[in-house]
Formats: sequence, C-alpha cells, structure tokens
Amino acid sequence: MKTQMLFENNQDFDSPNKNITPLNTRVDSNGRLIVGGCFLGEIAKEYGTPAYILDELTIRKSCRAYVKSLRRYYPGESLPLYASKANSSLCISSIIASEGFGLDAVSEGELITALKGGVISDNIVFHGNNKSYNELLIAYNNNVTIVLDNQHDIDLLNRIVNTNSGRKVQLMLRFTPGIECHTHDYIRTGHIDSKFGFSIENVKNTLNQLKQFAWANLIGIHAHIGSQIFELQPHSDLIEVMLNVYEYALQIGHPVKDLNVGGGLGIKYVSSDDPPSIDSWIKTISETLIDSCKRRNIQLPRLICEPGRSIIATAGITLYKVGARKEINGLKTYISVDGGMSDNPRPITYESLYTALLVDKAISENNEIVTIAGKHCESGDVLLKEYSLPRSLSGDYLGIFGTGAYNLSMSSNYNRIPRPPTVLVKDGISELIQKREMPEDLLQFDLLPDRFIAKG
Repeated sequence: MKTQMLFENNQDFDSPNKNITPLNTRVDSNGRLIVGGCFLGEIAKEYGTPAYILDELTIRKSCRAYVKSLRRYYPGESLPLYASKANSSLCISSIIASEGFGLDAVSEGELITALKGGVISDNIVFHGNNKSYNELLIAYNNNVTIVLDNQHDIDLLNRIVNTNSGRKVQLMLRFTPGIECHTHDYIRTGHIDSKFGFSIENVKNTLNQLKQFAWANLIGIHAHIGSQIFELQPHSDLIEVMLNVYEYALQIGHPVKDLNVGGGLGIKYVSSDDPPSIDSWIKTISETLIDSCKRRNIQLPRLICEPGRSIIATAGITLYKVGARKEINGLKTYISVDGGMSDNPRPITYESLYTALLVDKAISENNEIVTIAGKHCESGDVLLKEYSLPRSLSGDYLGIFGTGAYNLSMSSNYNRIPRPPTVLVKDGISELIQKREMPEDLLQFDLLPDRFIAKG
C-alpha cells in the first residue's frame, strides 16, 4: 500500500482516535512527510533523534470531541478528565486545561505538574493503589478530590485530618466491577482479580464505615474496566453495576453526585484496528446512564470520564535515525535505529503494534521487509517485526505513529541512554516543550563516597 493512501483514509477530524496519523498530516510532491505544517525530516535535523513529536491540533480536537459529545448526549453536568499517566508535562496540562478538561493524577509528580500547568485543583482527582502519606497530604492541602482505593487510604487520611486542619476531604470510592474486556492482561483493571479498588463484595461495608468519619465527604463512585478497549457493551454493563453502588451510597446518606466511569477507549495503531469513535463511546455511556437513572428514579449524576490514550496517542510520532543493517540470508533483515525500548517499552512489554514510514520517502514503494531493532543491549528490543518499507539507507529518518501515549511516560534510562526531547508542532512552528536529557544529566544523582576517590 502506498503511504499516500494512509493519509487520505485517516483524517477523521471528529474522532481523531480512529486515525493512524495526526490530523493534517500530508506529504509533499517530493515524498516528505509534513505534520502540523512542519517537515518531519527538518524537525529531526534541528532537534536530533530520537525525538517525540506532538501535534497540538490533534490534542485539541480530541479534547473537543469529548466535550462536544458530552454536551450532545448528556443533559446533566459532566466533566472530562485527562488521564495524565498517558503523557504528563506542564505544556500538556496547560493545553487540556484550556480545553475545559480536568485531570486524573496518580503520583506527587503528576499532581505538581498539573497544578503548575494550570489545572484547577477542584478539577483534579488523585488515584493510586498505594498512596503515600506525603502524596495524600499534598492532595489534601490543595483541595484535590482523593479516590479511595483501599483501607490504607482511609487510615492515612484519618491521620492526616486529625493532625491538620480537620476540614473535610472530598472523596470518591473506587471498586472493581467484575467486568472483563478483550485486552491485554496487564491493562485490564476492572476484573475481580485486580490490585485496584475495593472488592465489590466489600463496597457496602466500606460505605457504611465512611459514615463514621466526620471528615469524609464522599461525592462520587469510580470504576474503570481497562485500556485500549474496542467494545461498547462492557461500558453499558459498567453503568448498571456502578449505579447499584451509587444508589446504595445515596440511601445511607452520602452526598454522592459524581459517577466516574474511567476511560479506556482504544485508538487505531494499525490499519486493522477499528476502535469506536469518541462520539459513539459517549453516546453509549450517556444513554445507558440516562435510562437507568430514570428507571431507578434518581437524579442524573455529574458524569465524569478519564480519557488518556484517546486524547494524546494519535497526536504523537517518534522520530529515529536509521543506522546499521544486518541481512541474514534467507531469514530476515534487521534495520537498527538510534532508540528503542528505553523510549518505547510497549512492544517488548505488551507486544504492541505500530505503523511507521520513512519520513522523507513517504510515497516510495515499499520494496523490502525488515525488522526494526532498537539499539539497546537486549535481544527483545524490537520495535516492528517483519515490516514493509522502502529500501532504507543509514541516515534516513523513520517515524512511528501513535506514540503520544505511554512512550515518554514509561520511558527509562536503560543502558544509561538519555530520554528524548518532546517537540510541539502547530501551524508550521515547532516548539521544544521538554528538553533532551544529556548523558551527563544521568550522573547528577550519583554519589561517589570519599573512600573511592584516589588520595594524593
């Protein structure tokens, strides 16, 4: 398939998660790939490789698709939250806040980044299955809504409140609904055997226990059934299970008003992927919630959702430079690039698939099958297996699409390789929003005791 067809068939502005490429991706007559009005080959030369590229338009259009669909289908109040574990930075926090989003944080670092990035504290929820005392204290002091995941959270908060101002804490309660989706075992969080949330059989006891604490202001119920989900029915099932808990909380006197259904909507990584649109996902959840509330004769809650991947994954491209070639006669050809599992651990972790091309040969015929290998000292460091590309030369630039989510946030310094920079593109302008780590930066926290330093 010629690459030109990839762009012609993947420009859904209303639901960017159904695209492989960022919005407004195009190719000039010389076969050079352009994203956000910027030539990717020129970006690679200016900022070096590997480099993460984010298209601002795609991020904003994804946010607006959620806001538009919530307004279209849900007559009650709603609040979309960005699941910042997908990709967290000051700039991203600022963009999503400007689009009317709140934010879901899971660590002190994500909390601080969101607050300094301009997200309103009232619109932040704090998750985690093993929150520290200090993390909970920061959330408490900033009036962030805390999602109770287990008894440990309750015990720590009781200590915090009793040794501080004594004011109430805004809370949600997370439970595991026992709903499974067809996704990777490691990213299924809604089934019963999960480290997240209270077990469904313990929810009522916990709700009753919270009534004993004057500081506990339980405003919402939360559940999440997984990630990279292509099915809609599980979300309808989730609403019914959640409303059972929500209704019981109301009956015993908790002032619940929020129903947080999590996120998990999938994106299109390869041509065979067919995720639901953002619009159909919101429509399914909204209609189920409206009908169920009507049957139960309860007021519509504020509907909260937590998209992450479907906001930012499609906006991202990772640029690499091609280096070594190894041809094994009759078996395969390896093409090595200057990054790999330290900047994208998803292939080795989840066997994730991607779409890629040579950014300055975007309309050339794909005439060889290659395996794209990373540079790390690990035989499993392979980004793409048996992939069709034009003939590549050392020095060519390779772009891998769909890398805006979970690439930087899961990156490492394996082999003491520095993390890439992040470059934001829009309207022909590129801006550095996260600097490249340098090898010397990796030494800044190392200490050499005096006894190891040569004397004399």
